[in-house]
Amino acid sequence: MSPLIKSFLQVCVAASFLCGQTVSWAAPDKQLRLGTLAPKNSLYHRQLMEVGEAWRAAQGGNAKFVVYPDGSQGGETELARRMRIGQLQGALLSVVGLREIEPSIAALQSMPLLFKSWEEVDYVREKMRPAMEKKFLDKGFVVLAWGDAGWVRFFSKDPAFKPEDYQKMKFFAWGGEADQQEIMKSMGYTPVPLETSDILPSVQTGMINVVPSTPYFALASQVYTMAPNMLEINWAPIVGALVITKKSWDDMTPETQAAVRAASDKAGAQIRTKARQEVEEAVDAMKKRGLVVNKPNAEQMRAWNDLAEKLYTRIRGTLVPAETFDEVFRHLKAYRAGKTK
Repeated sequence: MSPLIKSFLQVCVAASFLCGQTVSWAAPDKQLRLGTLAPKNSLYHRQLMEVGEAWRAAQGGNAKFVVYPDGSQGGETELARRMRIGQLQGALLSVVGLREIEPSIAALQSMPLLFKSWEEVDYVREKMRPAMEKKFLDKGFVVLAWGDAGWVRFFSKDPAFKPEDYQKMKFFAWGGEADQQEIMKSMGYTPVPLETSDILPSVQTGMINVVPSTPYFALASQVYTMAPNMLEINWAPIVGALVITKKSWDDMTPETQAAVRAASDKAGAQIRTKARQEVEEAVDAMKKRGLVVNKPNAEQMRAWNDLAEKLYTRIRGTLVPAETFDEVFRHLKAYRAGKTK
């Protein structure tokens, strides 16, 4: 979850892949290995396949690519590590994995209830995009496409409407997110650090009873069958990006780079457009199978906004660098001022 999570993309979004062997780019038969946490044949998987095919066609010869879906090669932290040691060339990652490369990216996903619409998310991302991509390049990674996977919502075993209701419950939290977990504890919540693959069995056994997740991931993973109550608030967007190592990018010919760029631009646009449509489609599908949607009333929503305001003071300078935190607020203020004119 944002400070209270970061689930998914987990949902949908996100990415993991690889193989267990180091790829030799000096070899005659070049290989491109990509992966994702997203399910096989999902929107995200299909788009990665198209990017891989564009690379293969432009590369020519006996070039081969492989996309590993379903988080089969480890969590997002592990994927970032594997890219660094040359076992993977790229990954579709959510902010959970991307911040292992560049911490300031957390600003796009770690601020609860800050963004009120996808238009606001798009505006802030595009304003920050050039500088952010430069930071990734300086760390040895090329950002090929930006995407998202829907809004994080809370799926729980028992119905809950206000922040205090969740203080009695145990939250899924990403294993490597120590700062996030400390913030949660300081606010009276109980995080249980796990990997994505552990979510469903942990809900079944009662180790956790709240899963911050996008609706798409909750449907695809069947989490909603064990946690059939969804709180209808847009806690935070799941933001992600397709990145590859600068080494693999530099090994491509200019023609191959152009083909991969074009395919990646198309993939990013498709992911952003279709993933947003899938949010409500997933909710509708789960409602037909027993999901209960709990909508906070005005008073309960004020309590959630008050919680978010308190979280911001803890997030600034910890989960999100202070300078980047302030930049997001400046862009958002400018966007909203322009909308009122």
